Parts: sequence; C-alpha cells; structure tokens
Amino acid sequence: MSLLAQQPADRSKMENERKAIQKELQEIQGVYNKVKGQRRETIGQLNLLQKKMSLQNRYINNINKEIKILSDELYLSQLEVNRLQKELDTLKSQYARSVVYAYKNRSTYDYLNFIFSASSFNDALKRVAYLRSYRVYRQEQVANIVETQQKIEDRKQQLMAKRAQKSGALQNQTQQYNVLQDQRKEKDEVVAKLKSKESELSRQITARKKKDAQLKNAIAAIIRREIEARRKAEEAERRRLAAIEKERRDREERERKAAAAATASSGSASSTPARSTPSRPVEREESSAAPATVALNAKEVALSNSFAGNKGKLPWPVDNGYVSIPFGTYSIPGTSIKGENPGITITTPSPGTAVKAIFDGEVLSVFNLGDGTMAVTISHGKYFSTYSNLSGVSVSRGANVRTGQSIGRAAADDEGGAGGKLDFLLMINTQNVNPSPWLRR
Repeated sequence: MSLLAQQPADRSKMENERKAIQKELQEIQGVYNKVKGQRRETIGQLNLLQKKMSLQNRYINNINKEIKILSDELYLSQLEVNRLQKELDTLKSQYARSVVYAYKNRSTYDYLNFIFSASSFNDALKRVAYLRSYRVYRQEQVANIVETQQKIEDRKQQLMAKRAQKSGALQNQTQQYNVLQDQRKEKDEVVAKLKSKESELSRQITARKKKDAQLKNAIAAIIRREIEARRKAEEAERRRLAAIEKERRDREERERKAAAAATASSGSASSTPARSTPSRPVEREESSAAPATVALNAKEVALSNSFAGNKGKLPWPVDNGYVSIPFGTYSIPGTSIKGENPGITITTPSPGTAVKAIFDGEVLSVFNLGDGTMAVTISHGKYFSTYSNLSGVSVSRGANVRTGQSIGRAAADDEGGAGGKLDFLLMINTQNVNPSPWLRR
C-alpha cells in the first residue's frame, strides 16, 4: 500500500482519537471545576490534575501526529505538482514541434500531392488515414495540455489548503503547550500546599491504611465464610449422593443373595452348590481438605464466565466520578508519603451520588464500617465486588441484583474533599485485583 493510500485511514484514526481525548478532557475539567474551589487541597485533587496533564500530553501527541501527516501530504503533493509540470512541459514541446511541422506543410497542394503520389490506391487510403490520425493526435495534445494544467491548478489549491491546515495545527499545538504549562504550575502549587501539611497527610494516610486493612480483612472473612458454606453444602450433597448410591448397591446385593439361595434350594441335594464371592462395592475416594477457591455450581460457573467475558466493558459504579486514588502503591510528589490502595477510590461531584452494581450477582453481605458508613459485597460467582463508604444502602443480604441496579449512595469524602467518595474493590476468590481494566471508560 502506498503512503498516499495510507493517509486517509491514519487521518481518520487520529481524528477519532482526538475526539475521544477532548471528550474525556471536558469531563475531567467539569469535575475539577467543582472541586477546585474547595477549602483544602487533597490527594484526590492532585491525582485529578495529574490525570488532566496525562490527557493533555496525549492531546499534544495527537496534534503532533496531525502535523506529521500534513507535512507528508504537503511533500507528496509538491512531488505530484513537479511531476505534472514536467509532463506539461513535455506535452507543450511535442505540440510545438507538431505546430511547426504543420506550418511548414500548410499548403493544400502539399497534402494533395502527398496523397496522389501514392504508388497504389491502397497506399493512398493509408495516407488519408494517416493525415486524419495526425489531426486527431494534435487535438489530443491540446486536450492533454489543458487537462494537465487543470490538474496542476487543483494540486496547487490543495497545497494551499494543507498549508493553512498545518498552520492552524501549529497554532493549536502552541496553545495546548501553554495549557500544559498552566497545568504544571497549578500542580506545583497543589504539591507545595500538600507538602506544607505533610504531617497531617501522613496521619490521614496512616488512618486510611488502618481502615483499608480492616475493610480487606472484613471482606476476606466474608468470602472465606462463603467458601466454607459452599464447601459444606457441596460436602453434604456429595454425602447424600453417596448414601443413595450405597443404598442402591446394598439392595442389589440383597437381591443377588436371594436369587442365589433360591437357585441352591431348587437344585439336587447331592450336588455341591458353587460358592460365589460377593463383589465388593467400589469405594469413592474422599477428601476432607477444604478447597482453596469458591466451589461453584453450574449456574455460578456460567455467571463467572460471563463476568470474565465482560472485562473492559463493565459499567462504572457511579455515573459521574473520577479515580482520585488508583489501585496499588501511590505516593505524593515532593514528600515521603506513600500509600497502598486495595481497590480504587472514586470521587464524585457531590455526596449522595447513586452507587450501582457493576454486574448481576447476589448480595453476600451488608456491613457497617464503624464510622457511620456502610459497605456492600456482591458475589458474581468466583468474583466479588465491594462498594465501601456508603451513606445509605438499598439492598439486603441474599438479594439478587442486576447490572446497573442502585445499591446505595456515596458518603462524603472523609479526607476533606468537597465531593462524595466511593472505595471500590474487586476480588477473584480472596485475591485483590485492579478494578480499572475491568471497567468501561
């Protein structure tokens, strides 16, 4: 595929990417405008600024791609103009020679003499055909010259349009660099203010670590109890089936012995009955070891597979919000403060935002965190989602929920932010995983 043929596809992909970045930037800016004026700076505000800067860098890179594509198109268009100009010069030269020849032989007598000097009638017809084709050739030369001149003019117009586009892209690039510089300054100001209250933040992080550990332990205990309950249910079912099987075998053995006794009594008294060795029933191997993972029935296996198949397409637990603290280890620039998040912390524009289930499942537990807030854990087969820091809950233990169903409302940010906050955790059996790659964005 030629470079010219690749350009439209690359251009379309680049424009779609830019539109997606612009949309996300607008959403982030809308949320940031609501938290920008709050009384105190928070880690969430800093992370939001860093997210804006990351998107801004992607936007600038997209503009750079556009400038590169326009530069390539300008270069290729100029090459085409040069080629067409050479072609036009050649056509004009050929036409000039034919005009000079026609001028020198413009006499009608010369044409007639050329025809009548033929050696035969067939030769004369060939000479007439030649003269006609020569006249057509000259007309085609004129048409080619006019067409080539028009192509050159069209290419020049395209060149002018592309130069204007490139000039606009360069201006946009400069503007976006200025926006990025302003974002960096704003980030530095927030970092400086956070650094000035490092001891307070350190206490917040310590308290958060303690709360996160309690939450993780509570969820793990809930899941372990569920695993044990399912294991016991499976064991009880296995024993029930084993008892049914044993009863069947005992019945068959009794019937076999009765049949053997009847056969022996009807035989000759002098004959010696054949002794048969009772067949020993096959014993099933039993294991008392508890499974390390959740025991699933067919329905739960299907639910787990469906959940896994929707990775990257699961809806957000809130309609409006942003990840203020990511999964895993995080740190505050310019300080020695580090934290560990077992899930993701989502900040909403205001408290009371509806929190929704990300997938079908069963409410495994509704529990109090001890600080006036609640948490809900939902089972999706071997996957478990937990929604913590809720001001109110609208579901109960054992309830079946559907994707997108409201289960409660986000409580206020307990770390000083102006909006609401939701701590969202995702676990596979008892292992914490990063929820972000599972959610649609």
